[in-house]
Amino acid sequence: MEWPAGAVSPLNIPSWRAFPLRARLRELFSGRPVLVHNDGVALAAGEHWAGAGRGVRNLLAVTVSTGVGGGLVLGDRLFHGTSGNAGHIGHLVVDVDGPDCPCGGRGCVEALASGPRTVHRARAAGWAPAAGQPADGHTLAAAAAAGDEIACRELARAGTAVGAGLASSASLLDLEVAVVAGGFAQSGPIFWDALLAGFGRHAGLAFVRRLRIERSDDPGRIALRGAAAFVLAPHRYGWPD
Repeated sequence: MEWPAGAVSPLNIPSWRAFPLRARLRELFSGRPVLVHNDGVALAAGEHWAGAGRGVRNLLAVTVSTGVGGGLVLGDRLFHGTSGNAGHIGHLVVDVDGPDCPCGGRGCVEALASGPRTVHRARAAGWAPAAGQPADGHTLAAAAAAGDEIACRELARAGTAVGAGLASSASLLDLEVAVVAGGFAQSGPIFWDALLAGFGRHAGLAFVRRLRIERSDDPGRIALRGAAAFVLAPHRYGWPD
């Protein structure tokens, strides 16, 4: 994200590099306000404005899907950081000897916990979907629920990585609530139990352990509400044009 200009270079859309998204949208919607931000930031705004984070001042929202992203509300206002990329928990390092990450680092939460990376790791360990089924996060989660040992192990590893990332984030930022959303985060109890156990293992300080971890109560639409909040509630979620 080149913010606030709105040029984007998403890791998981390689054909877009410094794509001038905001400028293109302004051409299409002349005369209307156009603000562009990361989907994880929109998730944070949506959860704080109209979701599981209502009424708190310090919140981290996390989306676990094709990638792992996030956004922050600090002091009751959306926190952008210097470049607009604050809250990007996906590239918090949780295993210094871990696998390479698309960002160029290694051992990041995304490298360990995104859906495609978890599926890739499971396949490398010998897991294969049933005939006619795609090798994706949905199939892996179904295999884990059915008791497949490899699927269970790799899904738990993903959840553990997210939990460790939440503990580190809470230690740094003294958060009240973390809300977790995203398609791969809906993988069931194996993922969630490992997430909570990973958080508990790494949350050593009392103020960190007070972090409340919530599932998004409207994971399919809450980021869209956050995008609306950029314009409809600018005193908390907007920024200068």
